[in-house]
Amino acid sequence: MSSKIKHKISMSPNYHWQCAQDTHRGNLRQKNEDAVYGSAANGIWLVADGMGGHNAGEYASESIARSLAEVTLHHRLTDCVDAVEDRLLEVNDHLRQHARLHCDGQTVGSTVVVLIVRDGVGVVLWAGDSRLYRSRQGRLELLTRDHNPVADLYEIGGVSEAEMLATDTNVITRAVGGQTELHLDIAAFDIEPGDTMMLCSDGLYREVDHQDLCAAMQEDVDRCVAQLMRKCLGGAARDNVSLVVARAGAGL
Repeated sequence: MSSKIKHKISMSPNYHWQCAQDTHRGNLRQKNEDAVYGSAANGIWLVADGMGGHNAGEYASESIARSLAEVTLHHRLTDCVDAVEDRLLEVNDHLRQHARLHCDGQTVGSTVVVLIVRDGVGVVLWAGDSRLYRSRQGRLELLTRDHNPVADLYEIGGVSEAEMLATDTNVITRAVGGQTELHLDIAAFDIEPGDTMMLCSDGLYREVDHQDLCAAMQEDVDRCVAQLMRKCLGGAARDNVSLVVARAGAGL
């Protein structure tokens, strides 16, 4: 389900969406274990990052993308969230069984971040350290929290916010396929015309600083994706790089 850049304009109730996406193996990895998927017509987008260093990371991320592409989404946002959550739980069970049968019990897992939109409301579901950003009137906001040991410590008051932000770690504490019981974080937020949403794997935000992310997200969606991918690949690009950008416009 990974793809080169695509551009699509479609309708969701009260909004139309301009969308673009890209994924690349980067400069050092031999293969791409990320997957992306988007459907403006259904109001759903995702990025999944197969866990590096484990068997079949590509299989895990593609399993998530294929499975969610098959989900029937209705108009009610709560029904959509339930359907996506149920499907991710099924994929979690499938990946764990696949690991037992084909990978000698080694972890077959993937991060995931999923955005669903309906009627000016967005819901994000995630596990791991793939992220969702929202750009509104030039201000960039991170809407997810990485699942890693430092962020978990921050949640219980073990470290300060400054310490959390200053720590860079590739260790994650949640992933689809990573645990017997998958625990997804879910957050809801408002969407206004002109808001630009970006889902991305850590291969992007670890290579591009906050200021460059913010500047790129002021461009049209195609240019934004191309500019950020070019910046990543022009640098170290030590990991796979994936991003999906969607901009809300007023309904026609």
